[in-house]
Amino acid sequence: MMGEDETSRYVKLTKAQVSSDEQDIEPGELNQAIPTSQLDIRTCNECGQALPESYQAPANEPWSTGIFGCCEDTDSCWTGLFCPCVLFGRNIERLRDETPWTTPCICHAVFVEGGMALAGVTACTYGIIDPRTTCLIWEGLFFAWWMCGIYTGLARQTLQRNYHLKDSPCDPCMVHCCMHWCALCQEHREMKSRLSDEAAMSMTVVNPPPVQEMTSRDHQEPTTTSEGNSKDGTSLEMRAL
Repeated sequence: MMGEDETSRYVKLTKAQVSSDEQDIEPGELNQAIPTSQLDIRTCNECGQALPESYQAPANEPWSTGIFGCCEDTDSCWTGLFCPCVLFGRNIERLRDETPWTTPCICHAVFVEGGMALAGVTACTYGIIDPRTTCLIWEGLFFAWWMCGIYTGLARQTLQRNYHLKDSPCDPCMVHCCMHWCALCQEHREMKSRLSDEAAMSMTVVNPPPVQEMTSRDHQEPTTTSEGNSKDGTSLEMRAL
């Protein structure tokens, strides 16, 4: 026993002395799963070795159709020719599930179709508008066209990254700047064929086991017992306790 004159070896800490990093443990907090970095390592499908975080699969898959194969799908061909904004919106909606097709469709209609309409008006009014103003309009239209080519090229690059497709025939942004309508149709055909192939993959159907029910056979036991006893010449009476 510790005497009264002896001082305690334990010191009670105040709130000011407690470290600010400590937090109160809430009920059930200790039962939460702890993320382990060793379990999130990507492995090779063939050899099973761990892959580094910066690893990316090589983009060497060929496209299912060529850049000039627009006639292989007449629906997307006519849509891309007369309403490219609608076709672009559908492509973006398939790439990004959370983005509705109307948002990229409106953006495409304003900048691409609107720019083409402005270019047509500027060409028809040549000689009426001041030449310096016309030159500024054409410079702005060329700049807007290259910006739209970069934006649509990024969408094509996302598609290539998802399916490991190679650059065909050249850089995605350059393809959209030079062959925008053909690129839209090719991307639509590629996603359409990929999705149809995934839907047609064979799936293993596993049927659940049949439901097993336990039925009471107490009403049959007295009958069986009475029949067995009648053969022996004895009779038994069963009463419920």
